[in-house]
Amino acid sequence: MTSLKAQNGLKPSWFAILAVIAVGFLSGCSSFQHRDQLASFNAAYATGDYNTALKTVSFDRPENKPVDTGEHLLELLHQGEMYRLTGRIDESVKAYDLAEDGMKYLNTEGLFASTTEGLMAVMVNDSVRDYDALMSEAVLVNTYKALAFLASGNNEYARVEFNRADDRTRRAVDYFREEIAGQQAALKNEAQSGNSKAYMVRSSLQSRGFQSAVDGQYGAPSNWSVFPGFIVPSSTYLHGLYFLANAEDGADYERAATSLKRAAQMNPQSAVLQADATLATRLASGTQPVAELPPQVWVVYENGLGPVLKESRLDVPLLLLHGNRQAPAYFGIALPQYTERSAVPGNMGVQAAGGQVIRTERISDMGKVIRTEMKERFRGVLTRAVTSAISKAVLQNEAAEQFGPLGQIAAALFTVATTQADLRSWQVLPDHWEAARIDRPESGRLTLLDNGGSVLGNLEIPQQPFTLVYVKRPTLQAPATVITLDLQGKNKATLARMPE
Repeated sequence: MTSLKAQNGLKPSWFAILAVIAVGFLSGCSSFQHRDQLASFNAAYATGDYNTALKTVSFDRPENKPVDTGEHLLELLHQGEMYRLTGRIDESVKAYDLAEDGMKYLNTEGLFASTTEGLMAVMVNDSVRDYDALMSEAVLVNTYKALAFLASGNNEYARVEFNRADDRTRRAVDYFREEIAGQQAALKNEAQSGNSKAYMVRSSLQSRGFQSAVDGQYGAPSNWSVFPGFIVPSSTYLHGLYFLANAEDGADYERAATSLKRAAQMNPQSAVLQADATLATRLASGTQPVAELPPQVWVVYENGLGPVLKESRLDVPLLLLHGNRQAPAYFGIALPQYTERSAVPGNMGVQAAGGQVIRTERISDMGKVIRTEMKERFRGVLTRAVTSAISKAVLQNEAAEQFGPLGQIAAALFTVATTQADLRSWQVLPDHWEAARIDRPESGRLTLLDNGGSVLGNLEIPQQPFTLVYVKRPTLQAPATVITLDLQGKNKATLARMPE
């Protein structure tokens, strides 16, 4: 019996290549499904319909089998926050625990790792990989878990999560440095060992023409508006408030002062950050006895919709090998680019019984946090995009040689269908955070006001030394979710939606 290879004259390797092309077309469908899912989520989330938003990110869980946390990481992140905003604290913690399991920060793979996922990402695009959460998202997961534990009155676990968020922030700089160094070392070793694709990728990335084309679209990363070191100021701020309220000794007060001063350094214009850093410093030094401090109330406000990704396509010159010669050729690549969404106009007012109104002020922008991280990650994103483009260019050339015009057309269609940027991101992060601090009124009653001065709702502040009123409002069309927490975790939180 004549074999298929003999009948068609195909090399065995071409069966694998044809399979990759078929899967590539399917991955295009999967990418559009991801985008449709996020669009459905955002439509519900923007109006405050969190139960419907939760349904859009739900998935079937196999019986008697563990959840594939890598595959479902993005859904788990969204579920965790929807549960938290609807007061289902246990479900929120479980979802966030699973999400942490799916974050792969300790398993840095080489650029040319021989895994199925790595091969498909190169031959198709990054969207076929499991979602790779930003480090800032990982820090916020720990922060949201800490707030969830505080809401349930579990102060011990809240302390653990605030410390984890702080530890991740400190380790992030080393992580980024090691990640980029590992990618560049893998690329250099592959190029020097005779891997022609690696050589072409490295040469293309180092060419002036390529850098000029990318900088023309994005601007030079060195000019991006970023923090001087990786930090998520809102998480660092909340870490400081927690230890200020829960200090057991001088070391805890120093920890609080360090975090609050660090947050204040990122935004020197913020009066509330400067005042809180000063308060923590005085408590640490003993010049402000904690026994003489009146009960304090902080209002922290997550305002608006944070940045999301859009696709940016551009033609760049890639250096391809023809025999022993390098020849430049222009190919299209697709890169993710963050774009701002919207914030709720103005700020929030906090009014005590005497009529005094204190306004929240902006303490941190999510966009600047993401730009800081993307400045570190951008080289890796470029490297994968160029590797993919060169692999597809080689594929087109080989398809033309093996199959003639029909093969070339099929490979070209494959390239068009799979040249897509990975636009997945955690959609629930805010445009920015605001904060205010006020002495607890003797009546225990506070009124929250919207940007126009209208009453959002009234709050009863329990008789406790330190209270955190945590507010989240994605749009004007959505009510504000208001969670009143005991910063010492001795009492369970109350949750309200304002206006009702």
